[in-house]
Amino acid sequence: MRQRWRTAGGLAGALFVANMVARLIIWLGFDDTDTTAADRVSLGMFVVIGVGLAAVTFVWSRRRPAAEWGADIAAAVGVALALTVLVGPLLVGRNPFGDGAGTFFAQIWLYAAVTGVGVLLGYLLAVALGLDHRSQALKRYAESRAAKPQKPVRR
Repeated sequence: MRQRWRTAGGLAGALFVANMVARLIIWLGFDDTDTTAADRVSLGMFVVIGVGLAAVTFVWSRRRPAAEWGADIAAAVGVALALTVLVGPLLVGRNPFGDGAGTFFAQIWLYAAVTGVGVLLGYLLAVALGLDHRSQALKRYAESRAAKPQKPVRR
């Protein structure tokens, strides 16, 4: 159990680090008037987060049932979301609620959408290739049923 939450915590940490790297690049590299560059860095961060979650989901869905890895990823995304929205701005000297409630909730919805799409793409790729845990279990079951000879029926 401890190992399971350690991996979820590591994933949450990696998602938060991706956000912090983007925030630091924007804070150190660009002034406040250059919103185009900040938007591009943010887009790059969201691409990294989405592709990273797709890769993690693909790998985890091959090894474990969906109920297990789904809970781990949901916990990791929830913790990373809270850290990103509440702690991230403080580390670069801004107020999390400084831009208003609309911006605050827009960050939450955008982060949830990107992570949801990343997880969905990773899982759908594993299912489409027949490499997810359930498909492999069904394949093993079909092979074991086909390998056993038919028992004769006595009357």
